[in-house]
Amino acid sequence: MKNLVIFFDSGDTIVDESTEVRDDRGIVVRAQLHDEGGALLRQLHEDGFTLALVADGEVESFKNIYEQHGLSDVFSARAISEALPDRKPAAVMFQTAMDQLHLTDADKKRVVMIGNNLIRDVVGANRFGITSILYDWSPRYDMNPKNHEETPDYTVHTRQELYALLQKLDKECTA
Repeated sequence: MKNLVIFFDSGDTIVDESTEVRDDRGIVVRAQLHDEGGALLRQLHEDGFTLALVADGEVESFKNIYEQHGLSDVFSARAISEALPDRKPAAVMFQTAMDQLHLTDADKKRVVMIGNNLIRDVVGANRFGITSILYDWSPRYDMNPKNHEETPDYTVHTRQELYALLQKLDKECTA
């Protein structure tokens, strides 16, 4: 079992939003994953990392996408905005995942948030007091921080960079 706990955003972090197919209610019925995102999630899960989905959107959309790719079992917690009173960067998103995993404030030093959005993911993680990792691959978002709060602790551009960073961070919090 690994010590590092990993919170993941979904859209344009794991899922390529440009491939989403929605039904007449706006629910995503299927989508493709970015940069072998499924292989990354499966590998991290098999390595013994605790994974949580911390994402804005509809519960049914995420259920459809992760079932489509055989990944329903990789997340030990899910904090999805539709089921909560707010969206990222609100603390309730991160606190819900912490609560579901039975983590306390003392555990924050071993929790990371991986996302592609400076305002939602990075600002949210930084305000909440957990490590922020910007997964900078999508051309749909501005990846240039405008202030200290938008500055991520780490920035990665590929799945391989992300995997290596997570291994390194796990070793640091184990030492």
